[in-house]
Amino acid sequence: MTHPLLTAPIGRSLWRLAGPTTAVMVVQTFVAIAETFFFGRLGTEALAGFALVFPFMMLMQMMAAGGMGGGVAAAMARALGGKRIEDARALVLHALVLGLGFALLFTLLAWTIAPTLFQLLGGHGAALANAETYSHVLFTGSIAIWANFFLAALLRGGGDAATPGRYMLIFSLLQIPLSGVLALGIGDWQGLGMAGPALSSVATMACAALLQARALWRGKLGFVPALTGIPLRTRLFWEILKVGLIASFSALTANLTAMLVTGLVARFGVTALAGYGIGVRLEFMLVPLAFGIGSGLTTLVGVAAGAGDWKRAVRVAWIGGGVAFGMIGAFGWIVALFAEGWSRLFSSDPQVIAATVSYITHVAPFYCLFGLGMTLSFASQGAGRMKAPFFAGIARMIVATAGGWFAIERLGFGIDGVFAAIAAGIILFGAMIAGPLLIKPWGPKRRRSRGKLAFPTGASDGPPPFKTVDDRHLEPQPR
Repeated sequence: MTHPLLTAPIGRSLWRLAGPTTAVMVVQTFVAIAETFFFGRLGTEALAGFALVFPFMMLMQMMAAGGMGGGVAAAMARALGGKRIEDARALVLHALVLGLGFALLFTLLAWTIAPTLFQLLGGHGAALANAETYSHVLFTGSIAIWANFFLAALLRGGGDAATPGRYMLIFSLLQIPLSGVLALGIGDWQGLGMAGPALSSVATMACAALLQARALWRGKLGFVPALTGIPLRTRLFWEILKVGLIASFSALTANLTAMLVTGLVARFGVTALAGYGIGVRLEFMLVPLAFGIGSGLTTLVGVAAGAGDWKRAVRVAWIGGGVAFGMIGAFGWIVALFAEGWSRLFSSDPQVIAATVSYITHVAPFYCLFGLGMTLSFASQGAGRMKAPFFAGIARMIVATAGGWFAIERLGFGIDGVFAAIAAGIILFGAMIAGPLLIKPWGPKRRRSRGKLAFPTGASDGPPPFKTVDDRHLEPQPR
């Protein structure tokens, strides 16, 4: 039988897939606001310390949820769209193995290289000590973060966004008071300071991961996964990695941009760094909202691409991108119009407020293009077409960092010039992803077969499936 996501109305399907994840991501935005408030209560040095860690934390979360996680969801969606149920079953084990490997890598980096990088970004004294405390706790528990996002990606790729959305929503709401108590204490207990929010994040994600694993092993996607008896295959790892690695590189360039800009801003002092930390936090708060919409696009586009329905895949991408353009753009303009009021939520230091206002008024009006580019990047994961997001991320990094340096050293524009360069990078990012899709929509890739061009109907660029599966395997198994 035909996969139901190939015939269902696009708007309704996108709402069903993106709605739960978007709700979770909106709550995560409030978690981010609350944690920034808690760091503000701990002092300017705590805000500055968190600003040093923030790009690395977001790199890991963007890779786990949207980079490699997107590769996991896209691989699952294409397998089910192409009726390869045995591949889908085996992909669960392959995804978990990859997740474990990446978690160990980030833990190792946190204890070896990260402290040096914090210093290179301008961290010293109490700010550096706060950064190291937060980093050590968060990244040591990173296995919980990777497991949570990979299990959610597997479920979403199979068309079930409600289950991960429900569990992650519950624990995201619990994370806010838990972070506050662990950071600031309660009663006579003084709290854990910087370590508190990091420990809260690890604990809540571990709980959500366990519940998602239980749902998956109860046959939520119509099959029961297994951890034994399935050989590890290069082809299935590549199904995930061919999308996930490029998407992760895009996340790397985004966070490397933030790191390099952090170094430029640090030249103007700790108050400027704290203000930038509040401002850039706003941008990264929008990443979860773009992810919520984009995750639905990954599944819908992936299923359509797996079945060879490229016209539907392109239509899905533009509908989702338009929604993100409007929603995220509206949020950006509202915050830009009330920039000072927003800044005062997190700090009363006039210099910190001035730096935050400068960032927001320069950058926030262009968040609409940031949202468009991000969601179309997720749609590209489902289609397995990652060239445009790859080059757009590099271009954004060059414009923001080299342009910021030029604004300071050659034009003498100061910190305002740095923020103007960041805005220019966002404009270019959105245009370079949306433009190619508008000019040349996705279609089947050309292949040569015996000297002639062949047009495959499926989306997979790897070897043919090792087992043919008929339609009856798509029927849910009795529980």
